[in-house]
Order: sequence, then structure tokens, then C-alpha cells
Amino acid sequence: MSVTSRYQAAWEGFWREAPHEPGAVFWDADPELTAKVHLSLWKPHLTDPTLPLIDLGCGNGTQARFLADRFPRVLGVDVAEAALEHARRADPAGRAEYRLLDAVDKSDAEALHTELGDANVYMRGVLHQCEPDDRRPLADALATLVGERGRVFLVEPSEAARPVLRGLAQSPAGPPPKLAPVFRHGIEPGAVADDAVPGYLRAAGLTVLASGELPLVTTQSAPDGTRIELPSQWLAAGAPA
Repeated sequence: MSVTSRYQAAWEGFWREAPHEPGAVFWDADPELTAKVHLSLWKPHLTDPTLPLIDLGCGNGTQARFLADRFPRVLGVDVAEAALEHARRADPAGRAEYRLLDAVDKSDAEALHTELGDANVYMRGVLHQCEPDDRRPLADALATLVGERGRVFLVEPSEAARPVLRGLAQSPAGPPPKLAPVFRHGIEPGAVADDAVPGYLRAAGLTVLASGELPLVTTQSAPDGTRIELPSQWLAAGAPA
């Protein structure tokens, strides 16, 4: 099974048109406000921080570059080659590696695990954007990639984010400038049911080690100048002890 062609084409189109400037994409927030916060929650559950780290759904690589200064080897993977072109352009020193990966394809995930061995996996806001039929295979891929020693940390918009996104999309003035391209390319960000996220992980054979709530920071401001933040949940998981 591979990710749907419509989904892949949507992301290729989005990233081909996306500006290269930092912060130009809706969710491309400063790592000090995102990955740094996530790492503080994740660290207590990392049994082996020397393992390779995979930023799954790395986009333009903003978070991967931050993580590359904190882990010995970081690999940013994405389903869209256009996203990886952004990532490589923004990382001329090659602090991280970037590679095309269809994580829904079981053989792709298995091949990467064979190459790297067990890995730690960081995933921010990916599951909710997948086609529903792709979510369980994606969770299976996470279990494959972490193996016995790795740990996964994921952040997903919670159910409470849905009315926020709907309100932004249906604003009389239209969606905010940084959100409009997402909808234009047929990408429909929306919350997965809160209890479904840990359910996908458990069905894949992973144990949820910790979870909590925190805002998913965006780069878009509301008309009053406040930064738009989406309610989200985070989970740390790994193989059963």
C-alpha cells in the first residue's frame, strides 16, 4: 500500500509554490517555540538518544535542522520531493540529511529500518492531514522505524482545533494568507478524534508512555495581531517493555 496519489500530488503542488523565506508557511514556526518545547517533553522517555532521529514529514526542514544540532544523525523524510528541495536549499551545510519516503508503504519503512536500525521518530502534525485509510499504515510504519529501542514523539491537532480551522477558512475575508494555499491545493487539515491517535499507536503494537496537551504554534497572526495557535495533543510511545 502506498500513500494516495491525490495526497502526494497535493503536497508536491503546495511545496512547489511555497515561498522559501523562513516562516512563510502556516505551520513553519520557530523551533524555539516548537521542537525545543517538544524535546523537553520527549527527553525523559528517550532510552537511547544516540540512535538516528527521523523527522517524518519534515517539509522544508526547519525542525530537522534544529534537531540536527542535538542528535548525532538526523534524517528528514517527506512524501514530496518539492518539500525536500526546500529543505536542502535551506541547509547548505548539510546539518541534516533529506530523503523521499512514502511511510505508508510498508516496504519503504522496512527498508529504512534495515538501513538505519532502530531510530527515534519525531512527527508533528502529519497524521491528521493523511487520508483516513493511510493513518493505520502510517502508525505501523512508526512501529517499524522505532523497533525495540527507539521512541516516537508526535504532536497532532486535537478535536478542539477543528472549529478554529473552520472559522479561519470561513472568515468573511477568506482564509488567512498563509492558510489559503493549503486549502487551494486540496489539503484539508482537520483533527483526528482525540482518542483515535493513541488507538492507532496501540494497534500498531506501541505503548503510549506519556501524553499531554499543548498549543500547536503557527506563523499566522489573527487580525488583532495575536499568533494563531491550534489546540493539540502530544504523545511519546515505544515498543512494550
